[in-house]
Amino acid sequence: MFHLNNSPARPVLCYVTDRCLLPGSPENVRQVLVSKIEAAAAAGVDWVQIREKDLSGKECAQLTGDALRLVVRHAANRATPAKIIVNDRLDVAVSVGAGGVHLSERGLPIAEAKRLVSSSSVSGDFLVGKSCHSLEAAKRAEESGADYIHFGPIFFTPAKAVYGAPQGLERLAEVCRAVSIPVIAIGGITLENFSACLAARASGLAAIRLFQDAPEMTTAVRSLRKLAS
Repeated sequence: MFHLNNSPARPVLCYVTDRCLLPGSPENVRQVLVSKIEAAAAAGVDWVQIREKDLSGKECAQLTGDALRLVVRHAANRATPAKIIVNDRLDVAVSVGAGGVHLSERGLPIAEAKRLVSSSSVSGDFLVGKSCHSLEAAKRAEESGADYIHFGPIFFTPAKAVYGAPQGLERLAEVCRAVSIPVIAIGGITLENFSACLAARASGLAAIRLFQDAPEMTTAVRSLRKLAS
């Protein structure tokens, strides 16, 4: 999927889930989330990252299993089915046959994750990614064998203003120049600023609200693909 110069054949679109931001009662919000995951898989996102930090291992496995079944349902209509990636829970990702694990910056070391993956029965295209917030962390992730990194936050977000354009874009470009693995921009990415991330040589984007709050998922994905064409 990726070229080593951070320029994939087409940018990766990663929907990061967060059911805490979804409307509805605790009783039905899980079903709302499942419907969002299905809509994303049908619309053509490349990855769905299950990021539900408060779930137990059993609950996370059940949700991931549901997501995998939804991907299979829509696989016939896609050249490459969406990949399901689990946040931090490598045990869950391996046990249910997910497509990868995404590790927080202070989470399980990449080398240890790679060792555990190599001793399991997961497929050869299982991804191990890492969240990074500095150039040094990005370089360490690459040296440790990460398949890709999330870098950010790039822009101001409603909840947390860390840097923001142009500083965030400058840092993104610096990281993309320094490492050869794919760099996925995250943090306040919108239809309006996605092109700037691509100009900085990002290999794609990861976002919650951009997908989860979209009135129509297919329209959002088509708009992003058009910007990248």
